[in-house]
Amino acid sequence: MNMSNQIETVVTVQLENRDRKSVLLRIFLVVPMAIFISAFTAWSGSTEASTFLSGLLFLPVLLALVFRGIYPSYILDFNRSLLALSTRVTAYILLLNDKYPSIEESEDVKITFPDVEGGAKLNRYLPLVKWLLAVPLYLVGLVYTIYGIAVLIFTWFTILFTGKMPAFSADVLLGVTQYWNRVYGYAFLLVTDEYPSFSL
Repeated sequence: MNMSNQIETVVTVQLENRDRKSVLLRIFLVVPMAIFISAFTAWSGSTEASTFLSGLLFLPVLLALVFRGIYPSYILDFNRSLLALSTRVTAYILLLNDKYPSIEESEDVKITFPDVEGGAKLNRYLPLVKWLLAVPLYLVGLVYTIYGIAVLIFTWFTILFTGKMPAFSADVLLGVTQYWNRVYGYAFLLVTDEYPSFSL
């Protein structure tokens, strides 16, 4: 049973015996998965196909919480599954492992949501302003993302030349992923009222 009030993200990281060919071509290999995820973006009616968040069901949750005090279980399941899929793709892009991301549930990535008790544990009106309250989180996340990109470039070359991923690279890249998942959980998935930590 999950006792945390934040989204927990666990990713299996592969440090040794890396597939150098797939690392070299990773950006091209992930294209089919990017197209698959973008189908959810188009389905949600978003005009910004580049953003994963648009595929999440935000507005229905917001309306259900504000007017009924309920977080529909089927939307919770959908959002958790889509976040898990996105995290599997992100882990692959960030070179955390060499396993091609599955469109089905996988043991390589575990996403655990806090128990919202059908919405009973959530403030009904806070979702109206969470996106605004999260602005400092976005700014810190931007700095983490820039740092993560620098580490990713270093990691890419390191794996190509040595076949190994440095442990500190894995910590940083996984930390950035976990950070953004906590921010999504607070500001967009609306599964917690607890403000996320600024730490990686």
